[in-house]
Amino acid sequence: MSRGKIVVGLDIGTTKVCAVVAAKDEFGKLNILGMGRSSSEGLQRATVININKTVDAIKEAVAEAEETSAIKIKGVNVGISGEHVQCIKSNAEVSVNTSGIVNHGDVVRFIEKAKKNLKYLDIDREIIHAIPQEFVVDDQEGVLDPIGMAGITMKGAVYVVVGMKTKIRNIEQCIERAGLEINAMTFEPIASGQAVIKESERKSGVVIIDIGGGTTDLAIYTRGVIRHSEVVKIAAIDVTNDVAIGLRTLHEVAEDLKISHGCAYAKDLIQDHEIQVQGIEGRPPKSFLQSALTNIIEARMTEIFELVRAALKRSGYYDYLNAGAIITGGGSLMRATQALAQDILGLDVRIGYPEGVSGGIKQDISNPIYATVMGLVSHSFADMEQRQEIMNTVRQEQLENQKKNKDEQETENPKSDPEKGNKIINKVKNWLDQI
Repeated sequence: MSRGKIVVGLDIGTTKVCAVVAAKDEFGKLNILGMGRSSSEGLQRATVININKTVDAIKEAVAEAEETSAIKIKGVNVGISGEHVQCIKSNAEVSVNTSGIVNHGDVVRFIEKAKKNLKYLDIDREIIHAIPQEFVVDDQEGVLDPIGMAGITMKGAVYVVVGMKTKIRNIEQCIERAGLEINAMTFEPIASGQAVIKESERKSGVVIIDIGGGTTDLAIYTRGVIRHSEVVKIAAIDVTNDVAIGLRTLHEVAEDLKISHGCAYAKDLIQDHEIQVQGIEGRPPKSFLQSALTNIIEARMTEIFELVRAALKRSGYYDYLNAGAIITGGGSLMRATQALAQDILGLDVRIGYPEGVSGGIKQDISNPIYATVMGLVSHSFADMEQRQEIMNTVRQEQLENQKKNKDEQETENPKSDPEKGNKIINKVKNWLDQI
């Protein structure tokens, strides 16, 4: 929620719902004012399957965040993921305005044309993001920010994120029925990247792998911008299910075993020992070796990273990941997950913790399981700052053009349209909403 310098991120996940209230301090770092968390039973693979249960989970998490922050929450930046979300690269070319200097209006026209050029946008899908990747101004390639450059034509690629309208509408319904408003909707791999990737990694080439409850999300960045993203429908909940089936125990017991005794890589299991768990509904307790638990976990985690590796190879960017991989999310916390990922992916790997947090309840939020919600907060602030910067520039460009053409306008059109400038500003605002 954007209220002054305060925002709220809301992560509606398969296993948990989390709300974070944050502000920025004088150094530009995040100050966490409050947080709320609840169990989620209304989603499957990041897709809403039960509206009422999802609404209840949202209300519970938001109520706790309001209590800890003493702030009434109205609007949120909500995350969205799932197999239905697709990413498409669209190319476009436009002529630079008559001044011969690229301005924000040119970029707006470029993005609008790229969206119109989408050939495979089904009627049941809508655009979530439209993010410029890089530009070519005349013959100058590799331009990340073309504003102020001289040229005649500008072309390039836009990274367009689309999702199914019905899936998006279900998320919107849950937010509305919880008494909230959506200020922004962010694709979760983008949010997670915002939280844990360092700028040097973003420029060098890195993939973020967010192992959540129901899905594993990945996003590839090179030369400072996102290049590819994908959702894998196997994640941490599948590990828990495997443990429950393999050891014939309750799901909640399997989850506790995974967290307390789990190891993702048998090579890192230094000492084997016996684990005892309570029997189901009065049945006698049972015992098993930790190595048996490790074998079950390793098999599923191996499958996850093999699927990720295949996705990286398909993307065409595998050889450009000079900074390697960052794994985050709850699934990254199991012992030896980093070592297993490194061996299977063939990349340098680190665990991703939320960056740029200075105070408040920092100790409660500095955990990979909160990477997405912290990314939603960071993305909200970045969006606010970008909007303000662009709008200030557009207004300045208008004032300069008005001043430059004042005499000509008075001579040729004494009754010039005062709404023209507002129309341009509104068009830029609409474009910012799409980003």
